Amino acid sequence: MKWAFETLQRYCKKFCMFNDDIQGTAGVALAGLLGAARAQGRPLSDFIKQKIVVVGARRFSAGIGVLSMAKQAVSRMTGDNEVTGNNPFWLLEKDGLVTKARNDIELSAAPFARGFGPGEIEGLREGANLLEVVKKVKPHVLQGLSGVGWSWLYLFCGAECTAADAFKHARENIVFASGSPFGDVNLGNGKVGHANQANNMYLFPGIGLGALFSGAHYISDGMLQLIAECIWHITTKVGVVVVREAIVEERAEGHGDSVIHNMIEKL
Repeated sequence: MKWAFETLQRYCKKFCMFNDDIQGTAGVALAGLLGAARAQGRPLSDFIKQKIVVVGARRFSAGIGVLSMAKQAVSRMTGDNEVTGNNPFWLLEKDGLVTKARNDIELSAAPFARGFGPGEIEGLREGANLLEVVKKVKPHVLQGLSGVGWSWLYLFCGAECTAADAFKHARENIVFASGSPFGDVNLGNGKVGHANQANNMYLFPGIGLGALFSGAHYISDGMLQLIAECIWHITTKVGVVVVREAIVEERAEGHGDSVIHNMIEKL
């Protein structure tokens, strides 16, 4: 965490480099947030109205990376480079809510420190815990990127926020995704809570192929945002060519060629 952002900023425009923790997690998380809006039948423009709470700042650079890319997306949609009109982000780390009253704010976290003036939520103090923040902010999005299971105890009474925990408390009223895979959850009455996986591997095909065929010297924030917006199409196309190569190499075991060709046509 200490050197991740500095190293990336220093060299990203000199070499074709990529930080999976900062940029990879952020790209997939942004794709998930945009996909969640679609899943609710809402226009992508509604994304700028969502209040986002992220847990994880000091030890894990992924939390800052997610907020940075989400902020860039909001800026792009609103034309407000600093997102000054309505700051939709709240950041927590092991000492609670990060505000401008804190003396030891990490440089990368400073842009997301909350103030205490007009537009801020009354009653939220420096170091407020997750439960306090959720009750006051009533966020649309809750992201756990701390790597510490106990940070979720405030809400879910378990060592980790599993799919079962999430749907137990929110029923079908959520869109759930996790880094590790979970099975779908039976909600009863014929309803199923779908456990999606938000894994960085989904971003790699777009990054690798885009950089390779465009001759790009470095991976820009704009490239990552566009990958996030069309990640499904990229992954599908990569999957198709892999399946075709498996057929050519006669490695597509257990399926007839006609079945695989039909699958390709559907994709």
